[in-house]
Amino acid sequence: AMPQNQYIEESYRRNGRRFDHEERLRKKRAREPKKISKMAGKLRGIKAKLFAKKRYTEKATMKKTIKAHQEKDAKTKDADEVKGGAVPAYLMDREMIKRTKVLSNMIKQKRKEKAGKWQVPIPKVKAMTEDEMFKIMRSGKRKRKMWKRVVNKISFVGDSFTRKPPKFEKYIRPSALRMKKAHVTHPELKMTFCLDMVSVKKNPQSALYTSLGVITKGTIIEVNVSELGLVTQTGKVIWAKYAQVTNNPDVDGCINALLLV
Repeated sequence: AMPQNQYIEESYRRNGRRFDHEERLRKKRAREPKKISKMAGKLRGIKAKLFAKKRYTEKATMKKTIKAHQEKDAKTKDADEVKGGAVPAYLMDREMIKRTKVLSNMIKQKRKEKAGKWQVPIPKVKAMTEDEMFKIMRSGKRKRKMWKRVVNKISFVGDSFTRKPPKFEKYIRPSALRMKKAHVTHPELKMTFCLDMVSVKKNPQSALYTSLGVITKGTIIEVNVSELGLVTQTGKVIWAKYAQVTNNPDVDGCINALLLV
């Protein structure tokens, strides 16, 4: 006979869970922080002290975990290592530390790129309205159709770009507002180069502007840096690198960007 305390598990095995179980679980987890903050505000006396202590330990553990992930290399002391020969006087106070790489820089960089997160010069930008970004273009015989939009901002399109037939083109990027080059400043070399653009990686305003290749302040663009002669740690030539736009291109008439190194 089955133990009486396992009837719930047995029910899951026989009938399965309800169809929206995963979604309900996700929502419950999302509500948890609000629930905790509400409880923290309500509790009084010894219960409040115990709750605060529990939360403090949880937060401390979380911070330690985050710090361990962010650290470039973990330092581990070599206690068992036997010193061969005398140590010079100027090294006497130094501890013998063995450096073990937690994550190589390249893997970290790739992970950052995958997540779409960079250490950028301009972390926040002012949101733009749709009226500011697009102009409504009337079409049709009587000019009563209003589904077309003309992009008011500077945009980038690739070399192989071909416009759609007018009947199917919703977003029109005027030729006069298209740009292919950017003035990119290298922060360490303190020099500016006029480089070709490869693509628009991310526009902070919205995913639509990213796909349209619209360039505004704070946009991450990919530039061709082959002529700078940059190489990776393994000695491979870097062809393209990301840069962040630091000016308003539609106002200045040119794109100024800072290389993300």
